[in-house]
Amino acid sequence: MLMQGIRMSKIKLIFGFLALYALIPRTHAADTISANQILRYNETITSLKETFELGFFNPGNSTNHYVGIWYKKISIKTVVWVANRNTPLTDTSGELTLTLQGVLILRDTTKGNVVWSSANSSTMSVKNPVGLLLDTGNFIIHEEGEGINQEDPIWQSFDFMTDTLLPGMKQGRNLITGIDRRFTSWKSPNDPAFGEFSYWIDNRGYPQLFITEGREIRHRAGPWNGLRFSGISNMRSNPFYNFTFVVNQREIYYQYNLIDTSFITRLVLQPSGRIERKLWVDSKQEWSLYLTWQNDICDQYAVCGPFGSCNIGKSPVCECLKGFEPTSPDQWKITNWSQGCRHSIPLDCNPGEGFNKYSNLKLPDTRESWYNHTMTLVECEKMCKSNCSCTAYANSNISGTGSGCFLWFGGLVDIRTTAENGDTIYIRLSSSELGTSSKKFRHDPENGSGDEDLELLLFGFSKILKATNNFSMNNKLGEGGFGPVCKGVLEDGKEIAVKRLAKTSTQGLHEFKNEVILISKLQHRNLVKLLSCCIERDEVMLIYEYMPNKGLDSFIFDKTRKWLLDWPTRYHIIIGVARGLLYLHQDSRLRIIHRDLKVSNILLDKEMNPKISDFGTARSFGGNQIEAKTNRVVGTYGYMAPEYAGGGIFSIKSDVYSFGVLLLEVVCGVKNRGFVHKEHCNNLIGHAWVLYNENRSLELVAKCLGESINVSQVLRSIHVALLCVQRHPEDRPSMTSVIVLLGSEGPLPSPKEPGFYVGNTTGDDAQSSHSPETSSDNELSITVLNGR
Repeated sequence: MLMQGIRMSKIKLIFGFLALYALIPRTHAADTISANQILRYNETITSLKETFELGFFNPGNSTNHYVGIWYKKISIKTVVWVANRNTPLTDTSGELTLTLQGVLILRDTTKGNVVWSSANSSTMSVKNPVGLLLDTGNFIIHEEGEGINQEDPIWQSFDFMTDTLLPGMKQGRNLITGIDRRFTSWKSPNDPAFGEFSYWIDNRGYPQLFITEGREIRHRAGPWNGLRFSGISNMRSNPFYNFTFVVNQREIYYQYNLIDTSFITRLVLQPSGRIERKLWVDSKQEWSLYLTWQNDICDQYAVCGPFGSCNIGKSPVCECLKGFEPTSPDQWKITNWSQGCRHSIPLDCNPGEGFNKYSNLKLPDTRESWYNHTMTLVECEKMCKSNCSCTAYANSNISGTGSGCFLWFGGLVDIRTTAENGDTIYIRLSSSELGTSSKKFRHDPENGSGDEDLELLLFGFSKILKATNNFSMNNKLGEGGFGPVCKGVLEDGKEIAVKRLAKTSTQGLHEFKNEVILISKLQHRNLVKLLSCCIERDEVMLIYEYMPNKGLDSFIFDKTRKWLLDWPTRYHIIIGVARGLLYLHQDSRLRIIHRDLKVSNILLDKEMNPKISDFGTARSFGGNQIEAKTNRVVGTYGYMAPEYAGGGIFSIKSDVYSFGVLLLEVVCGVKNRGFVHKEHCNNLIGHAWVLYNENRSLELVAKCLGESINVSQVLRSIHVALLCVQRHPEDRPSMTSVIVLLGSEGPLPSPKEPGFYVGNTTGDDAQSSHSPETSSDNELSITVLNGR
């Protein structure tokens, strides 16, 4: 009995040691995982210098299991990357395997299913794949025997960040592969699932860093100014790390690297949405907060609204910039600053307008900005002043003596006053605010009956004759409803386009005056620029900047030249036209309805930038007016919205309809009017609607685009076009929404049935006379529709 008891004790002791051994993490001999090798619970791989470790872990007090990477040598287990953050394992049955195809797979052996996989990011043909954990904290997959290419591995964890930015990581977007490296907060300290907050780079306008909660912007770091982010004034040189921001044709990213590799530092987005730079203090065995830029209410996004500045040193914290006043004084008094400020004296785009210098500011939101890194500040000012929609300008790089150019358009949002390390910006003000005055030219083409002030240079007839070589036929560019258009060259070498009112023109002096009055008050990079006019003898002429690539129609509808316009160029044109139309509808001093937006009215400069032209039939709205009705319908069949062509009702939504038709034509390379499908007899809009409902939209794409297309952009463009041409105006998006929908990656609303107006009417509409007065470009340009 005694011997039996001793044997039982030994057996229990052995089992006790085995149980204890099972709880000890077992590390593979190397820092790699080979193809078909299995990594199980309590097994890890460790980087070469034992800086990082990869394996299974439980976060906080959670009983769920995840695969992750953490620091190995520090006492507080700090996870920097999680694979299956949204799909936890509930027991220890997980197995991590690298397949022969180079795909990392996490299986739940109890349930027999794949919990997580890297397959969606690896489509390459791979031989002898190996997974390697680097001392940077990056886990990469590469081909054995091919050497380790850390810059371009088959797959890497650094491309799929969780809540942490480590030294050497690139936060931003690869413009070639489309990979968007952003990090997202954990849901809680015990749950690494996607939280509410994301930290990412928005590359609309000049790229900048945002923290968003869902879709709402909470914080903005401001644009990179060559030394730091404009909104992080406490970001400065230090002994621990250096930082850089890269913007080029291949990628856009922020990165920091260690100066002294003995330091351990990380940038982490907390579940609360707070971004924190932390340093490991070995003597205290703790993470110490080194830097955060969310310190006060002024670091919240757009606290003071447009043209308002947040100053934490004042009470209340919001104030209007010099030359501005509260948009809603009553709301401002009760500390509701959301409506921001407006110019104390409204701008009217006269030559006396200039710029006031504002210093020690966080630069405004750059999503509606333009930039050029090679321009001087003088050139920057000149460009901004020549464009009436340009609100402000600044150096894009303040290092050294300063260089580069930022231009802002529209309201300036999310400005704050800083005590140090602030930036300088020059904001447009009226001449009276600057203490200067301007001279206005007053002239009326209708024998002195009008009283419009036209801030426009007047050319003499002899000057135009000389510039156009007496209107030589060799200089003729084309002809529209207004009359012939001729190229000219001024004495200083500047090229111009002269639009000459023909004696037989159906538009006449009314349209001439309308175009001069409207376009002389408009300045936008996507609107053709009116330089001057000539009213002498019996001649009436408009002088525009010369567009060397002529009209968009001369490319997309031409059998030969259509091959010159690849998809990226067409998409660039689409976005430019959308922005120009948004300016007309919302951002100009006059709310303008174009009423004849079509492909032939989109001109292209030498860089293929689009310019909306022909404002002879445009109408301006005042106050809160959103639509009007006319008995004089003008425009072009095929582009007209149903309510306008049939009932004379026009609004910004009728322009949106025209934009939708234009967008379809640019994608498809055929005209809406004149297109009749052999099977269902629909026009282009109808054909697009049929294919959309059959999930065959790609069949619409012009064959000449070939492999240049971005499938996602093309499908989104067709979808947005169908939203624009919906039958009822209230269903169509605004141009603001159009630009957002085209540029985002989220879900789109489903379009309703489009309007199929083809020109034939019945009932009351049959009383109208639809006889076209003029024809151009094989399209019917309707200039007169008799009243009912």
